[in-house]
Amino acid sequence: MAALEEGEAEIRVTVGILTVSDSCYRNLAEDKSGPNLKQLVEDPDRLAGIVTVQKCVPDDFQEIKDTLLEWSDVLRINLILTTGGTGFSPRDVTPEATKDVIEKEAPGMAVAMLMGSLNVTPLAMLSRPVCGIRKNTLIINLPGSKKGSQECFHFVLPALPHALDLLADHRQNIQVTHNAMNTGDAMSAAAENSRTPAGSTDSPATVSATSMHSTGSHGSSSSKESHKQSRIDITKVARRPRSSPFAIIPMEKAINIVLDEAYTLGTEIVNYRDVLSRVLAQDVYAQDPLPPFPASTKDGYAVRAADGHGDRVVIGETTAGGLPECEVTSGHVMRITTGAPLPDGADAVVQVEDTELVKEADDGAVEVQVRILTSVKKGQDVRLTGSDIKKGERVLEKGIRMGPSDVGLLAAVGVTEVEVYKLPIVAVMSTGNELVDPGEPLQPGQIRDSNRATLLAALQDHGLPTLDMGIAPDSPNEMLLMLQDSLNRADVIVTSGGVSMGEKDYLKQVLELDLNAHIHFGRVFMKPGKPTTFATIQYSRQKKLLFALPGNPVSAIVTCNLFVVPTLRKMSGFMEPKLTTVKAMLLSDLKLDPRPEYHRAALYWPPDDPIPLATSTGSQMSSRLLSMHMANALLVLPPRTDQRAMMRKGDLVDAMIISRL
Repeated sequence: MAALEEGEAEIRVTVGILTVSDSCYRNLAEDKSGPNLKQLVEDPDRLAGIVTVQKCVPDDFQEIKDTLLEWSDVLRINLILTTGGTGFSPRDVTPEATKDVIEKEAPGMAVAMLMGSLNVTPLAMLSRPVCGIRKNTLIINLPGSKKGSQECFHFVLPALPHALDLLADHRQNIQVTHNAMNTGDAMSAAAENSRTPAGSTDSPATVSATSMHSTGSHGSSSSKESHKQSRIDITKVARRPRSSPFAIIPMEKAINIVLDEAYTLGTEIVNYRDVLSRVLAQDVYAQDPLPPFPASTKDGYAVRAADGHGDRVVIGETTAGGLPECEVTSGHVMRITTGAPLPDGADAVVQVEDTELVKEADDGAVEVQVRILTSVKKGQDVRLTGSDIKKGERVLEKGIRMGPSDVGLLAAVGVTEVEVYKLPIVAVMSTGNELVDPGEPLQPGQIRDSNRATLLAALQDHGLPTLDMGIAPDSPNEMLLMLQDSLNRADVIVTSGGVSMGEKDYLKQVLELDLNAHIHFGRVFMKPGKPTTFATIQYSRQKKLLFALPGNPVSAIVTCNLFVVPTLRKMSGFMEPKLTTVKAMLLSDLKLDPRPEYHRAALYWPPDDPIPLATSTGSQMSSRLLSMHMANALLVLPPRTDQRAMMRKGDLVDAMIISRL
């Protein structure tokens, strides 16, 4: 990737890739174009964008249109690339769906792709790409093949950076390109305005991304508002506060505050394949009984129970997915397979192990007569109509978190679309001049930013869509711009660092003075995580939640589990948002701290023991991220008193589960 020119702003482009294919959607073919485009988009030598969402839909006009509308209007993606559905087939409707969405056409890009493709093959004249703009989103139709989509992406790539700068009003980069146009090097300048990739947070079930840090990004704030300068005077270092203006509050009060401020974002209709881990916003009822007919539970013979044991004539067979050939009458039986419908006249099934062959024909190809060796009861090995689920029965209740078996239940009762609670989008940002991205070499005084990666992974582990906003330097102006960018794009913002009493800890001041945030608390009586801050901000007529977590790595992830995760669970529709807490037995003595402590520990269950044992993960320094390694619980230790300075081996304590056991 080329270096940024002087005065050029560092931009991060969010991209959505939509594969349109009946066969890929039905898992009859592998989607090779979508993953390949993702690599091209995120290649630092090309666009260096971040693919925030990727999806495969069938060749259906409405599904294509709905996805484009959601990505442009709700997710505010900078660039949407579709692949597939641009040919002459009757179901090739991607261009038509795109035309129904865009507000302005971009015919030059379509012409560039066609001209470039015609130099490769004359069959390119059969492609019908549409390119255009909806609000601040650029939509480009690419061919469906891996080769064709890659070629067409490269045909428009030279103009993409400048096009996206224009849509987002990134004035610095626009000026760089315009200046180069005057020197006859416009295309080179456009290519130089490449985007630098932030920490990628790929997750198939999430909308993880980096956001644009410059002004005029997607959102309802005006360009003028995004450009405003911070009102904080950083020159009066000697007059900075020497004590915190925030009263320290107990943990219980703090968690009640954040949960009281949490709100659900409404509901949406999703396909049953996409409901895993989502919270159901409706009751679900069976449309049909299950089974829909009397069915056998064994491989054997459909019989009349009243006939008892003895020799029987075999009159045919009934198999799963088929219909019985005839009716079973006295003295006769019919071969039947597991799951097959019971034929008329039969009222029981005898498993094949309880029979023996008496007579055959056609050299064993035909069973003529069998002997029933056991007595038979009516209804034996038969699932009656509706015995599992009755028609109209409520099979799933509103408020449950959908698991794999619940998805199977939806499929079993024929419900393909359900209403679920929307997921909040979470923006994650680190602060501090000392931080660098993990892939960068360390200079003197620098450390790698582990907080952002840890927090993003923790939120994604809960199935939440995330935005990676990068690192904010210790500058009120830069911090304000990045916070505004986050507020434009997310429902909840999570930051780490900048909340203590250091002279460069500007975050709380920026929140109060520049964003008119209501800081509900700025200190909590707990260890680790005392400086944890929670604020709400009215932004673009919406209430946004902001968690400013401490900068020490352990403090950040512990407070994320204690405050952020329960809040996001409530916003996602969870009836009980707090993390599960169990009793555990200590395997060693633990000294108590003057503050209530959340001690990192590993739980395990000995055989036949209902109480788990808790092992400390060692030194609990808030900077020691290794103490979180192997930790699956936080031991809730009380504060030290004159009467009790230590928890003893064998004591029972509360253990909050923070990861898979």
